[in-house]
Amino acid sequence: MKKEEDGTFLGKVVFQPESYQSTYEITFFSKRGRDWDYSLHFTEQSGNEEEMLALDERIEQDDEWFDTLLDAALNELEKNEALEQSE
Repeated sequence: MKKEEDGTFLGKVVFQPESYQSTYEITFFSKRGRDWDYSLHFTEQSGNEEEMLALDERIEQDDEWFDTLLDAALNELEKNEALEQSE
């Protein structure tokens, strides 16, 4: 995750949920760090489209799961900021 000079946030998480065949990448974007948009992609090669649609629906419906993925991206932002401050 990076915070751009204009205040927008852009980050991604690569993950493979249990019982899913493909590995996915979710990209997060926010203008101010409050309301988040996302995009879901296959990481390696195209996979089962029905599986991806089911995963997308799960992300849409399960706020806790969405927050877990977003937190993983935000944790990287915190690590990067801490690294920059220590230099």
